[in-house]
Amino acid sequence: MTVPAIRGRKKDGKTDQPLVMLTAYTMRMAQLLDPHCEMLLVGDSLGQVIYGLPSTVPVTMEMMCAHGAAVVRGSWHALVAVDMPFGSYEGSPEQAFASASRIMKETGCAAVKLEGGEAMASTIDFLTHRGIPVIGHVGLTPQAVNVLGGYGARGKNADEAKKIIGDAQAVAEAGAFCIVVEGVMEQIADQVADVVKVPIIGIGASPRCDGQVLVSAPGPDQRALDVPFHIELRPGRYVRHGARVRVLIPEASRLEPTTAEPGDLAPAAGAPSSSACAARSRPTAPAMR
Repeated sequence: MTVPAIRGRKKDGKTDQPLVMLTAYTMRMAQLLDPHCEMLLVGDSLGQVIYGLPSTVPVTMEMMCAHGAAVVRGSWHALVAVDMPFGSYEGSPEQAFASASRIMKETGCAAVKLEGGEAMASTIDFLTHRGIPVIGHVGLTPQAVNVLGGYGARGKNADEAKKIIGDAQAVAEAGAFCIVVEGVMEQIADQVADVVKVPIIGIGASPRCDGQVLVSAPGPDQRALDVPFHIELRPGRYVRHGARVRVLIPEASRLEPTTAEPGDLAPAAGAPSSSACAARSRPTAPAMR
C-alpha cells in the first residue's frame, strides 16, 4: 500500500471502500494486523498502552523509532506511519524535517503523522515538498491535553466546530494525504468528510468518515492494563470487543507447571536440545598461551 493509493481511494468526495487503520507497536502485532488493514500506525499512544505513562506527552523519539522499526519489520502489505512525538516538530519546519527524516531513516516507515491544524499547515507544506508524506490529525489532539484541559469531545460550540473544519481544510491544502479526525461531535466529522478532498480517518468521530482507526493494544480488551487511555478509562462506546485477554491470560497463567508430563516438554523431532542451544550460545574461551 502506498501514499498515492491511500489518497486515491477518495474520488469525487467519496470513498467506496472504507480505509482501515490500526495501531501496532511490535513486530508480532504488525504480523497479525497487517493483512487486515491498509495502514498501520505506530502511535504515540504506546506511551500509555506499552509504558503506562499518564499521557502521550512524555513519549520520546527513541521510543517511536524503536517501535516503528519493529512494526516495519513485521509488515509487508500495509502502509506504516509513525507518530511524531510531542516536542519534535512544533518549534519550526526545520526542526520537523530533522525529526521526520530521522524517523523515516531509522524505521523505514512510509509516512509520519503530526497533530495540529492551521498552525501546522506551513510545517506540513515544508515536509511534503521535501519528500516526507504526512498524515494530519485534528479535533481532539492528545499531545495538547494540558491546553485542552482533558480528553472530552471537541466541537460542542459553533466557534470550535468552525475551527475544526477550517483546520482540516488547511492541513489538506498543505499537502497531508489523509487526516485523522479524533473525538469530535459526529455532525462535525460528517462535514469534514464532505468538504475535505483527502480521506478522513475517524476515531470516536463518525461512521461516515472515509475510514476508521482504533488503538489495537491492549486491543481485544483495553482494560487488560490498568493504565489511563487517551479517550477515557474504559473502552470507547465505538469499540467492538473480541476475546477478553485480561480474562484469558490469568486463566492460562494458573496452569500448574507440575501438571505437565515429562514428555510434554521434550523437544520436537529434529529440534536441537536445550543443552545444544546453550553450548552454541556460550562463547569459547581463548586458548591460554
